[in-house]
Amino acid sequence: MFKLFKKKRSSVTSADTKTSVPRHIAFICDGNRRWAEMRGMPPLMGHRAGISNFEKLIDWYIARGVTTITFFCFSTENWNRSAEEVDFLMDLFYTELTKNMNHALDKNLRCRVIGSRNRLPEKLAALCDELEERTAENTGGTVVFAVNYGGQDEIIDAVNAAIDNGTPVTRETFETFLDTGDLLPIDLMVRTSNEHRISNFLLWKLAYAELLFVPEHWPDLVGDERLWQYTLDAFAGRNRRFGGGKKANYLGNKK
Repeated sequence: MFKLFKKKRSSVTSADTKTSVPRHIAFICDGNRRWAEMRGMPPLMGHRAGISNFEKLIDWYIARGVTTITFFCFSTENWNRSAEEVDFLMDLFYTELTKNMNHALDKNLRCRVIGSRNRLPEKLAALCDELEERTAENTGGTVVFAVNYGGQDEIIDAVNAAIDNGTPVTRETFETFLDTGDLLPIDLMVRTSNEHRISNFLLWKLAYAELLFVPEHWPDLVGDERLWQYTLDAFAGRNRRFGGGKKANYLGNKK
């Protein structure tokens, strides 16, 4: 079945012949533990493998016209995992976000970390603040890490902020209360590991996103340029109508 799926991909028109490139691509990075277990490795080593190639992947997509890339790294529900795994992930995030800051400064990339800082270790929360502050003026693209993020919580927090503001909202003004309000709408969401859910991820921004579910586990995708190309090929072949009768472009005003 895996080989048949891979073969089917070759029939998709190459994105090189299309002008349709997602401005904002979001990844639900699933299957790290399964990837490790399939290789007889400790499950936590899958998380390390899954985060090892971020910089190369980011550079590849930015070079092809993608302007915003979001990674779902840790959800509000992931606190239900073992203390050993959560502690491992928090330490891993700290190490990798330090590397990502150096990469972002070198490549003129803006970084955002979305989600609540409340339950994060103090040094990690401080690093998230520093990462955003030091890259805030960069203009080469935006990289977003969703850490302790939940889409429903984000909307509830925004509703309460709008109520406190005391002014009726429109769709556009409501976005200003969202943690992700400054980000582009998602054009393409990719989830790995053959899971077909959105798992409380960026619910507002996914309103008109194209969804792509692939069987590969995240460490396979993050390290394989052929799979990166496949995501662009798949997107280029979609007919996006946004409720209309013709292929259309999203008329967003954000950059």
